[in-house]
Amino acid sequence: MDEEVEKITSKDVIEKGEGGEVENLSLRKRMIIVRHSSTNRDPTPEHNIVEDIQKPGDVRSPPETKDGDEGGQLLELSRLVWEECKKSSWWEKHGADWAIIGLAMCTVPAGFVCLGSSSLFLFMLGIIILGLGNSVITVKGSHLASHRSLCQSTELGRIWATFFIEVCSWLPVPCGEKGHVKQHHGHTNVIGLGDSSVWKAPYLSCAVYMFLAPLALPVLTLLVGLRYMMQMPLSKALCSLFFISLGLLGHCWLLARISGLGVGSAIGCMFLSRSMMAIPFIHVNIFQHIGLPMFSPTQRPRRLELITHSVLNLPRNLILDWTFGHTLISCHVEHHLFPMLSDHMCLKVKPMVSSFLRTHNLPYQEDTYMSRLQLFLSNYNELMVQAPPITQLVDLR
Repeated sequence: MDEEVEKITSKDVIEKGEGGEVENLSLRKRMIIVRHSSTNRDPTPEHNIVEDIQKPGDVRSPPETKDGDEGGQLLELSRLVWEECKKSSWWEKHGADWAIIGLAMCTVPAGFVCLGSSSLFLFMLGIIILGLGNSVITVKGSHLASHRSLCQSTELGRIWATFFIEVCSWLPVPCGEKGHVKQHHGHTNVIGLGDSSVWKAPYLSCAVYMFLAPLALPVLTLLVGLRYMMQMPLSKALCSLFFISLGLLGHCWLLARISGLGVGSAIGCMFLSRSMMAIPFIHVNIFQHIGLPMFSPTQRPRRLELITHSVLNLPRNLILDWTFGHTLISCHVEHHLFPMLSDHMCLKVKPMVSSFLRTHNLPYQEDTYMSRLQLFLSNYNELMVQAPPITQLVDLR
């Protein structure tokens, strides 16, 4: 269910390729998948696979569906977003996000130069510049690359995923995609599958977890990546190890070459800059799912209901929107409904999605950063230590 049902909201809105072709599955066949998945609670995706027989150039909008059918509502919303994407320019689909990533990359040399200064102010400025730039590249870039949202080409998408996830973020591509794309997106807030438990550390106190432990995230990411590589086939593991080593050693070499730092100082500055935005990164990841309804793998609601009840948007924030991307901040609901849309496109369809959900009496959940922080500080034991209760959707109405 996780992969096939997601196709209805992700691949239906892929932009037209060269020559006017659309690289997606047959919408009519995926409608059958969604309707079948709405009644079949078996989370195993193999039960819901329908062979695609669509030919290149077979461009059509989603079929008309009956009101009140949850699968039909999902198809209708997908049709609206598909039409919006169809008339959007390359800049709106990819260019705006590439401009932000490119700007972040251009600021990195300035950060290296500042680190080489004897002035404490310039040194701290260098850490800030590298910290913000690193967040754009490793969070925004890696997140979009994992969903293949940076470009249309499949092959080029794999290259960008390797660059942003392995070279820049020190994590094997299969590790990031399995945990985030397949499990978290395929089974959002379904206990044991995509319930955000990866972010929980019940043996830590509230203050330590919320404000100290995130600073170790760069080191933990590297350790998690190395551990995952031990379970990969040897050839793929060596390939990932090569690119991760290239990124890590390359970062140290640039610090030593441009900033004039010694090996120890270069390593320290590298991890210091990479941990600068770690605290809000952890906060964002737990704020938007934990504390919302959790569901059983065998009695999960239909996809549109599951997403609207278990995903929350935070308000727009200039720093977080630029460093993490709209899909992780103010357009998280839109991102879970249409995971292959870029940050800018999610922001563009946000008014349409929110209006559609409210018109159909579905929740469109939003809350402020400070409100969620207060909730977690007050209820840390209940939310982050104890097992979350399973919620029956009927009780929410």
